[in-house]
Amino acid sequence: MHPIDGYLLEGSPAKADAVAAILADRDPGEHAQPFYRALELLGAKTPDEALMGLRIALTGRLPEDDDIRTLRAHVAAARTGDATARAAYLAAVGTPG
Repeated sequence: MHPIDGYLLEGSPAKADAVAAILADRDPGEHAQPFYRALELLGAKTPDEALMGLRIALTGRLPEDDDIRTLRAHVAAARTGDATARAAYLAAVGTPG
């Protein structure tokens, strides 16, 4: 599981550890680069929405506002134990559930 997924869905790794792991293993995709710069500057203070945007960018897509809102809703529901929302989040970021 990608560190962003683990942090957002399960709270593990901790946000600071997720950010460190993300920065240590950067994807060369052009859509991800602005997010890496934000992570370098903000570290664990990076908003979760920026992590969601990066996660979408890592699929090769340019994140749109609606994508972020959708992921945010999936994450909120998944954190309450909603397995359907968890599966929808993972499908949206191209990770097998």
